[in-house]
Amino acid sequence: MEPSRVLAALADLAPAGRERTLDVAKGDQPLVWLDDPDRAPKQRAVDRLAALDLLHRDERILRRGWAWLLGVAEVDGTVRKLRLPLVAEPIRLERVGRAYRIVPAGDLELTPLVTDRDLAAVLEAAPGLGTAAWLDTTGTVAWVATAAEAAGLKPDRIAKGATPIAGLPTSELLGQAIAGLFVARDVSSAGLRDTLRAWAARTGLEQTALAAVYGTGQHHERSAETDDPVSPLPLNPAQREVVRRTRHEQVVVVSGPPGNGKSHAVVAAALDTVYRGGSVLVATQSAHAAEVLGELLGRYPGPEPVLFGNAERRDRFAVTLTAGLPGGTTTRQLHADEAAVAAARTAVAAVTAGLGAALDLERTAASLRTWEPLLAGLRAEAPRVFAAGFDVELARRLLRRGLLRRWRLRRMTGADEARLPALLDAVEADRAAATLAVNGGTDLGPAWAALARADADLATAIGTAMRHAAVSARRWDGGARRSTAALAAALRAGRNRRREALAALDGPALVGALPLWIGTVTDVEDLLPPTPGLFDLVILDEAAHIDQIRAAPVLARARRALVVGDPNQLRFVSFVADVDVAATLARHDLTDRVDVRRSSAFDVAVGAAPVTWLGAHYRCAPHLIDFSARRFYAGRLALMTRHPHTERIDAIDVVHVPGAAVADGVNRAEVDAVLRTVRELSAAGVTGVGVVTPFRAQADAIESALLQELPVEEIERLGLRSGTVHAFQGSEAATVVVSLGLVDGDSPARQRFVADPNLFNVMVTRARDRLVVVTSLTGGAGLVADYLAHAEGPRASPADPDPAAVPFVRRLAAELTTAGHDVRVGYPVGDWRVDLVADGVGLICGPHPDGNAAHIERQRALLRAGWTLRDAFASRWAGDPVRAALDLSGDLAGALPGISG
Repeated sequence: MEPSRVLAALADLAPAGRERTLDVAKGDQPLVWLDDPDRAPKQRAVDRLAALDLLHRDERILRRGWAWLLGVAEVDGTVRKLRLPLVAEPIRLERVGRAYRIVPAGDLELTPLVTDRDLAAVLEAAPGLGTAAWLDTTGTVAWVATAAEAAGLKPDRIAKGATPIAGLPTSELLGQAIAGLFVARDVSSAGLRDTLRAWAARTGLEQTALAAVYGTGQHHERSAETDDPVSPLPLNPAQREVVRRTRHEQVVVVSGPPGNGKSHAVVAAALDTVYRGGSVLVATQSAHAAEVLGELLGRYPGPEPVLFGNAERRDRFAVTLTAGLPGGTTTRQLHADEAAVAAARTAVAAVTAGLGAALDLERTAASLRTWEPLLAGLRAEAPRVFAAGFDVELARRLLRRGLLRRWRLRRMTGADEARLPALLDAVEADRAAATLAVNGGTDLGPAWAALARADADLATAIGTAMRHAAVSARRWDGGARRSTAALAAALRAGRNRRREALAALDGPALVGALPLWIGTVTDVEDLLPPTPGLFDLVILDEAAHIDQIRAAPVLARARRALVVGDPNQLRFVSFVADVDVAATLARHDLTDRVDVRRSSAFDVAVGAAPVTWLGAHYRCAPHLIDFSARRFYAGRLALMTRHPHTERIDAIDVVHVPGAAVADGVNRAEVDAVLRTVRELSAAGVTGVGVVTPFRAQADAIESALLQELPVEEIERLGLRSGTVHAFQGSEAATVVVSLGLVDGDSPARQRFVADPNLFNVMVTRARDRLVVVTSLTGGAGLVADYLAHAEGPRASPADPDPAAVPFVRRLAAELTTAGHDVRVGYPVGDWRVDLVADGVGLICGPHPDGNAAHIERQRALLRAGWTLRDAFASRWAGDPVRAALDLSGDLAGALPGISG
């Protein structure tokens, strides 16, 4: 499929424009006029707005409008009520004494009814716009008249001054420059039809990620590179595989459940690409997701990300640029950084080599039990081989050589050549056992501490190198400096002016100097220049929730793509009819992969590249995630949170609400029960609370009850949020209260809606620590009933494996149990098993059967997961489990066992 044909088809299927909102106070939505545009009095109406902002903090729903059209007017042949801001911006309300300070939280943006982007940019550039002084400035009346006419709504008159009006005009349309607070919900993105048609006519699309995703690009073969990427972030093997793949493949697809470290993989891939001289564009579904990634990047050394959309952190970055541009890291410093990274890697390699040698010795000594009954006979057969000075390694080398080796081997060993491999194995086992006996056995505790220090030093070295490389002198040439200075001004401009300014910049020079950009898919198209392949890598996050129409221009802006998503969570919603899809595909001679109704951006990418599965789970106690792991992910989750302490946590409570009914889509009894539950959590000192429900009507009723019963101070203290499941996609809370909203005998449509696997999976995986399910159901079958049964208590841990193959472990477990310890054998954690767990402390009793690399990887993974580990090799006690149990009992008493849970 040619990318131009794909874009043309997507343009035909795209909405033509944004839905018009003419009355922002429709449906009793709050609207508060401001005497002081920068402060709001602490009164009931403003308290309600502040509480709404807190309940929906991830959505940024509060706006401050600066110029308004108020009254009535004929629109499309119908007389309509208008309360419409001509220019507005997202804001936050911060309590200061007995008032609220109004803090801008995003862009000043002209109403989308103004479709002339050039005129919109001029209007947004009005001096002082968005300040108190502008309201009474000469020229403001003319500005309101021009903006209103550009929006297609000519006011009957324009009021002068910023005094709030009394009531809404009923017979005219009034224009006025005045500040007012309102709520903006369900903000829709602009139509992309014309944009996609313009993209279809551009050249250079064949070498972009868009072409690769749709099957027309030049795919890179998988590299045979085996060197593990080094990152300041701790990564598991699957995450390292993601980084490796993004270096060489044109399309990389990553999937996994909630809490599986997708964000860490995204950040690691972005940092690695920039470190290797490339540029990265990260596009997310929501502004909240963009900010989360920005905050995660801020925890690690590396390039400062450009948050270019409605991001609250953008102003800080603009200040950084304005304060002075860096001189650029010198080549000398870069070489010093490379040397520091190499030295740190050498130190890690040295420690791991030492650990490997110790494990090899232990493994070899353990094989002595095979040879021990035969040693006397073997010594008599080949005394030279068992002599003290015999060179075993030389003998093995001679065995691998040609015919000339035989005479020398015979002189060295005095043994039959065919018997030599077994003789050499026996003598090595004998020597290893003797060495361990002399040394007191294997205890790697000091070596593990040394490895932890070496790993930390390497993370610091690579992070420092990444930070310096991102601002190297070769990136900061004259063009880069000019473009960056212009960017600082553009970031402070209104949205349309910024679009104009960014389009005029030297794109390659700019992304060379500032190689890491983060924004939403809407921001990307609205603000970044339409240059094919501008970035080396685009990372499309939450891609299962992004439709092809919005993803296509993002993919066209880069040469390679990392597409991340979870098809088992909520997907995008399409309103395109099947008949339109079929006709469009036929007209452009395209396959069903471009079916925008059924295939998300993630689905299309899956058809272009293999998927790397991130299955390790790091967020929840087993009781919270086990159901989803079994029901929606076929048991493919590996719980790094499993521990004898956490697996016993009953993390799900069920609040039964008998005798409930649903009226107008609302289960009022559950609303009351949710309110009681929130009060109980508040009384218990719980913070970080989310309230979620599948139904919009139920969410609105819960929100109204919370606003009525809880003061804004209490909502703030609780960290309380509420909304539908769709609003919580991508978010989480420590404690989540779920109102199912169903009753016995409810309509099949309502039951099917709640039992949708994707919606249900999101709903029950938002909690980190505790989930409270409020339900009126008393019976039933299917998904919901199965979950309520699961909620009754945590499942028992998987059965311990038969320890017959590890006699020492079996005997040690028995001795520790007799001594009164809580003992588990072969305990599963993620993809690993701990040989023994006693009182929550992990005991490693022998080398990992999969080799030294697996042994070291397990140690690192368990320590990162919070485990307390001890080495308990049989060689420390000459294989005596009684002595081992006695020594370990004292050690266990002084240990701090467990995992945070």
